[in-house]
Amino acid sequence: MKFRDYYQVLGVDRSASADTIRKAFRRLARKYHPDVSKEADADHRMKEINEAWAVLGDAEKRAEYDRLGQGWSAGRDFTPPPEWAGSFHAAGGAQAPGDMGDFSEFFEHFFGRGAQRRGARPEFDGRGEDHRARVELDIEDSFHGTTRQLTLQTPSIDARGQVAMTTRSLEVRIPVGVREGQVIRLAGQGHPGFGRGPAGDLLLEVHFRPHPALRVEGRDLRMRLPVAPWEAALGAEIRIELPSGPIRVRIPADTGGGRQLRVRGRGIPASPPGDLLIDVAIALPPASDPKARALYERMARELDFDPRGTPPGG
Repeated sequence: MKFRDYYQVLGVDRSASADTIRKAFRRLARKYHPDVSKEADADHRMKEINEAWAVLGDAEKRAEYDRLGQGWSAGRDFTPPPEWAGSFHAAGGAQAPGDMGDFSEFFEHFFGRGAQRRGARPEFDGRGEDHRARVELDIEDSFHGTTRQLTLQTPSIDARGQVAMTTRSLEVRIPVGVREGQVIRLAGQGHPGFGRGPAGDLLLEVHFRPHPALRVEGRDLRMRLPVAPWEAALGAEIRIELPSGPIRVRIPADTGGGRQLRVRGRGIPASPPGDLLIDVAIALPPASDPKARALYERMARELDFDPRGTPPGG
């Protein structure tokens, strides 16, 4: 008969508290429960975990188990001490055969066939795992809100008791002001719970598709705005189209290329709303146009201007 190290199975010290043992059991049960686990040995591991919990989760059984001593390691041949016969639930009682199909010979010998039937294998009620998914939106969706039809795959148990993937559709409402990277939590739409435990949540991580003119930076929107040389030099008021509607932006006189303008409150309509960041780029008329070329030549002759900024006194 091989010794079963129940402390090793649950990954706890022999001195672990009852609460630590309970938490270890729940953590491992979530990982290896056949309803949801993808581990190849989930069924075998779950039987080991249940058996260890049946002993260590019961104060009386744990005390009897600890009497066996600490010098044994899992898998070694084990002979019980002479005084063990006739002690707590020792083997040999008039029990119905076959009750211990799920637990080991070691458990059967020391705690009896009836121990499992009397509740040694607990029902485990646990919350299901959260399900994470990615949802891609247009920037316009953050301004107006929208709904999305999502197709999700979640594990379930089929008629043969095997784990199967079930496909389901879910309509999700996307609120106004949603941001890049924001996680939308839908309670109870995740993986099913264990036993009578509640289902987990669905966590949707928001990402925006590329936009032809706008780039998202947190709550802010950034755009590149080409302006004519005279608009940059003399100042201008320019119409800009945004998902929320058109606005007019004032370009101050003597605006240089690369200058950044900020329009407060015209970014993502979150709480608080973001800003619109405008990177000014000066667009030059091509010199291939005769009028433009003549104007450039006249400016070169008549304007005392050094674009590289000669220092005063230089």
